[in-house]
Amino acid sequence: MDTQLARRKRRVAFYALAGFLVLVVVGVRVGAQMRFDRGQNVAPVFEGWERNPDGTFNMVFGYLNRNYQEIPQVPLGPNNSFEPGPADRGQPTRFYTRRQQFVFKVQVPADWGEKDLIWTLTSNGRTDKAFGSLWPSWEIDDGVIKANRGMGANGAPNDNQRPSISLPSGTDLTVSLPDTLTLTAFVSDDGIPGPRLRRDEASDNDDPLRAADRRRRLTRRHPVNQAIVNARIAGETGLAVTWVHYRGPGTVTFDPMGIPVQGGRSGEVVTVVSFTEAGTHVLRAYADDSINTTPIDVSVAVR
Repeated sequence: MDTQLARRKRRVAFYALAGFLVLVVVGVRVGAQMRFDRGQNVAPVFEGWERNPDGTFNMVFGYLNRNYQEIPQVPLGPNNSFEPGPADRGQPTRFYTRRQQFVFKVQVPADWGEKDLIWTLTSNGRTDKAFGSLWPSWEIDDGVIKANRGMGANGAPNDNQRPSISLPSGTDLTVSLPDTLTLTAFVSDDGIPGPRLRRDEASDNDDPLRAADRRRRLTRRHPVNQAIVNARIAGETGLAVTWVHYRGPGTVTFDPMGIPVQGGRSGEVVTVVSFTEAGTHVLRAYADDSINTTPIDVSVAVR
């Protein structure tokens, strides 16, 4: 059986080889980029780890769907599993396009030590693995979150609190086809950092055509990058909700998918959900203040 050290050496060698190949390709064709709408794999990503007050740790994972249109579905099982321990660690089974950051967390005990937590994902004929470990260099702090949400390491007040979200109707629901489901979420926040525009959107008020084009981009059915798209929607009022189809068969549509919370401090937002197939579905809503997000899951039995 391979030792832990041997696996780590293989990983280092792999990343070194991958970096060398990237340099070779870039050296041959500078600026060349292939874009695929479908047929490509979904690569799991280990984002880093967090400390919990009780001494345990959260390993945080995301993914890169290399397709620009296809949203693969990979059911739980040999093609979508964790080791060691339970194969189901709360990972998604539907994978939105492009880079999705900080998608879910896996709690590990305080005595986890130097073991790896491995997420294996097979899609479109390719198997990829993400190796989670408690290496000090992979610890996630507020600066990492801010930088990835487009604020820079020092771009937001340190007293910013996470938004809260709840569903008065509960989180275990039932609907019969072809009926739709109306979901009302109550969201509140401390108002920090408040409404903000990206630098390339600052002149929208002086250019109506540019502003209209930006609004059209925000209504795209699927997020290009969950962390960035949510932040753009939240930037209008400082607070927003984005819905995604996290697990389940068929296609689920939200009308709308991303909803700014008027006033930026608290309020109710409503979306209408349509399903194409019966089964058990998990829908996830993210309350987003443009830096911090708070998820809530809704289990829906579609009959």
